[in-house]
Amino acid sequence: MKFVSLHKHQTPVIIQPTSMTELETLFKQQTHEKLLSNEELSASGSNRRYFRLESKNTSIIGVEGTSLEENKAFIEMAKHFHSKGLPVPQFFAQSDDGRFYIQEDLGDTLLFDTIAEGRKTGVFHEQEKEILRKTMRKLPAIQVLGAQDFDFTVCYPQPEFNERSIFWDLNYFKYSFLKATGLDFQENRLEDEFTKLAGILLRSHSNTFMYRDFQSRNVMVKDDEPYFIDFQGGRKGPLYYDVASFLWQAKAQYNAELREELLQTYLDALKEFMPVDEADFREQLKHFVLFRTLQVLGAYGFRGYFEKKPHFLQSIPYALENLRSILQNKFSEYPYLLEILKKMTELKQFREVSVRKPLVVKIYSFSYKKGIPQDDSGNGGGFVFDCRAVNNPGKYERYAHFTGLDESVIQFLEEDGEILHFLEHAFELIDASVKRYKDRGFTNLMISFGCTGGQHRSVYSAQKAAEHISKLFGVEVQLIHREQNKEEIFASR
Repeated sequence: MKFVSLHKHQTPVIIQPTSMTELETLFKQQTHEKLLSNEELSASGSNRRYFRLESKNTSIIGVEGTSLEENKAFIEMAKHFHSKGLPVPQFFAQSDDGRFYIQEDLGDTLLFDTIAEGRKTGVFHEQEKEILRKTMRKLPAIQVLGAQDFDFTVCYPQPEFNERSIFWDLNYFKYSFLKATGLDFQENRLEDEFTKLAGILLRSHSNTFMYRDFQSRNVMVKDDEPYFIDFQGGRKGPLYYDVASFLWQAKAQYNAELREELLQTYLDALKEFMPVDEADFREQLKHFVLFRTLQVLGAYGFRGYFEKKPHFLQSIPYALENLRSILQNKFSEYPYLLEILKKMTELKQFREVSVRKPLVVKIYSFSYKKGIPQDDSGNGGGFVFDCRAVNNPGKYERYAHFTGLDESVIQFLEEDGEILHFLEHAFELIDASVKRYKDRGFTNLMISFGCTGGQHRSVYSAQKAAEHISKLFGVEVQLIHREQNKEEIFASR
């Protein structure tokens, strides 16, 4: 149920009359109100179509799903989970043919988007961490309470995590990703170790619900609380799979410290439902992390290499970065599999594709008498703003021993007003570039402010620019007042 509204510049989607007639009927039966507007929503990687249906007082999500078995699985799970008080969208009604249904509208905010700054920079601020902690605290409830009295026979396409489903995923990786790399390997030896891995995964048997695709794109945030969506692929299965799926999600970019904090948060919450041997849990979890990573690469390979969907191709470097880290663990059970995986991650086409690094903005104040600062990033320079046309406090003796960081100089410049007008135009240019640099994955931007002596106007301007960029964009800013021999770092948020 991942969706966002289409942007105004996108081509409108023509809704088939049959779809709208069926959903409008369900809407009227549920609300007893006239439908005033309908809007098709963008769904990522789904064969279902979503619509926001609105009257004067009510907003509901309408769904058209072509797989009746999948629709049934979602509806039965949603009803069961809701009856247990779990945070899922409430199901309202379904058409007679089972193809259409309506459910609660949880808004448009995905957890994936809520933690966007942390994902981009690798530094998660406290609000992002807290919503992640809330999500991990609620996961054991849906795994344990969600399984109580639930009829797993409605699950689609499999009622339980078993050897067949494990080999589906491992072969998905082998045929859709590994073979596509061109790497030579002995298939019989690889299959032998797939069998060993399957055996280790299947030793974890519990009567719990396995979400299967539990990751930040399948969690929505409403009123600062997480709600679980897109669980229709779930089945009876071990707890470890969902933890591995979430904490090692390819593009989430959780660092080791945060991942450990979230894992501990989950384990503490799980203890409210069952006894937990933490050492044993962590040992078994690492095998599921490896397995889930291979499954993800298989999906990315199929959707990217064969279906030519760029979103999945862009995710491959992140998954490989995860895999490189995972391979640092000791997996003595399957040495040949690890040998092949290490060779795979070292292939030329993967070495040359790096995970996006966060943008760093470097800001200088300088004296034109001593030359414009050199760019050591290799980008050849950036913005250079000439402050010499601004009224200069340095021509007055009483400001000679002060800089643009001192209150008396700041007061002079701001009361005069010329520099404020100057910076207003400078910030307009700078803001547009910082935003574009972030969007395009650039890692360095240099901005320099110069004046006659590098003491008053340039220092003031550089300081204000650094504060402005840090506050507005949250990126790391390195501030260097060259002639004053002062440096300051504004950390990313």
